Amino acid sequence: MKFTLKIFTPLVALGFISISVFAQEIPARAGTISAEKSGEVSVSAKPEVNSVDIAKKLANPIANMISVPLQYEFSRGVGKNQGGSEQSLLFQPVAPFNIGGGDVFIVRPIVAGVREVSVQDASGKSFSGYGIASVTLESFYAPNTNSSWIWGIGPYAQSPSGNSGKFGSQQTGAGVTGVVLNRDGPWTYGLLGYQSWNVGGNPTFGTQNNLYGQPFVAYTNKEAWTYTVNMEALYNYDAHRTSNPLYAGVSKLMVFDGVPVSFGAGPMYYVSNTPGGPSGWGARATATLVILK
Repeated sequence: MKFTLKIFTPLVALGFISISVFAQEIPARAGTISAEKSGEVSVSAKPEVNSVDIAKKLANPIANMISVPLQYEFSRGVGKNQGGSEQSLLFQPVAPFNIGGGDVFIVRPIVAGVREVSVQDASGKSFSGYGIASVTLESFYAPNTNSSWIWGIGPYAQSPSGNSGKFGSQQTGAGVTGVVLNRDGPWTYGLLGYQSWNVGGNPTFGTQNNLYGQPFVAYTNKEAWTYTVNMEALYNYDAHRTSNPLYAGVSKLMVFDGVPVSFGAGPMYYVSNTPGGPSGWGARATATLVILK
């Protein structure tokens, strides 16, 4: 029961955040429904969903679009003897706020749940269990550049959410996020990153003095298929080691009764890893719900 509360408390909190963001759309939609009933607007007059445009926006981390991605990841080679495995589920809704003049402020909270199996610690004992690894808040102020090149910057924070140290650092981190990218026809490519510093907590299970960099490139074709390659390098200043998984995947944007949903999957390989961290081959799968304004 205690574990259930730990899992659902941050999810419920994020649910309230999402509801507050979406609530501003309710009056407009209610007016449309009223107009439809009075005959002023045709019920069939729904805007056509442009699957290709939405698929391209999903490749852009600072697109002005509400989305709710769920990401499942499986990793091997975890623990002192590299005999354990790890599964993670990330809930990471993206909420943009228009602040005038084409400028946007984007908030992306991330809750990471983890399950570990037969992970051996430094003392040689094996552990299997599950819990919340961390709660992260990324944000970006993205000004209107009137160009295919866009950028964003904003504050970053991560909380260990009271985890026992089995699923990562017990420290709290704070810092800055940044992204720069280009939208060139069917191509989207750029670099996303953050710098975080420790602002308190137990350093025994790792620190929050990290530098993260994610170069990425995506190609979206006319059938709304997107092919993506990215590398997620996380360097820890205290351990002097880098965890660096390379991911290559494909996703498809589909529309169900006017609701766009993207499904994707692909393999990943750890080019380098931290002691006890995942190594070798793994896999990732995503499902992303898009909420049109």
